[in-house]
Amino acid sequence: MEFDFETLAADDRYKLLTSTIVPRPIAWVSTLSKNGVRNAAPFSFFNAMGKAPALVAIGIMANSDGRMKDTARNILDTGEFVVNLVPRLAAEAMNLTSVDAPADVDELTLAKLDTRPSLKVRPARIAISPVAFECRLHTPIQFPSQLLVIGEVVQAHVDDSVMLDASRLYVDTPAIYLIGRMHGRGIYATTDSTFEMPRPAPFVDPLETEKARE
Repeated sequence: MEFDFETLAADDRYKLLTSTIVPRPIAWVSTLSKNGVRNAAPFSFFNAMGKAPALVAIGIMANSDGRMKDTARNILDTGEFVVNLVPRLAAEAMNLTSVDAPADVDELTLAKLDTRPSLKVRPARIAISPVAFECRLHTPIQFPSQLLVIGEVVQAHVDDSVMLDASRLYVDTPAIYLIGRMHGRGIYATTDSTFEMPRPAPFVDPLETEKARE
């Protein structure tokens, strides 16, 4: 079937996007308000976008009543945030922090989550997360009902237990046991099922090869 996204309602576009672009990694974002209130919330419109500079992008939709989410407001106000990745053992706590709570509610306390101080930004990182990226706001792109945050990673934290060889930056990725979002409102996937394929050999133009033989 064909779907015209230029005429389709926003909720219907969302339904098609989230039921087909799967699995999606989860950015468990910790922020501080300009008044110092801690906030944590998960977002699955997220991924890494480059290395020079190291960029991550997060899509933050507005609340159902059109209000900007606390995470978006905090990032715009302070220019700082931390992306914590979500291991399977933290799934329930992550889910709890997705609650639509008032701005003065500390979701980290609500979910009984310990934190660790960051090195370069004010928001703390979530202790149970084996990987966390401290970020500074690079580019905000605002739309009437959502904010696209492009952040520059300025510090990475990777737990010693999942490092195979720190000198060579080899990470035991399966040991992190991250989860991702699937279709529907509450369906998730784990990363314990993988397969491997060798990359193709460098391309060789057969015409050029033939000319070289002549």
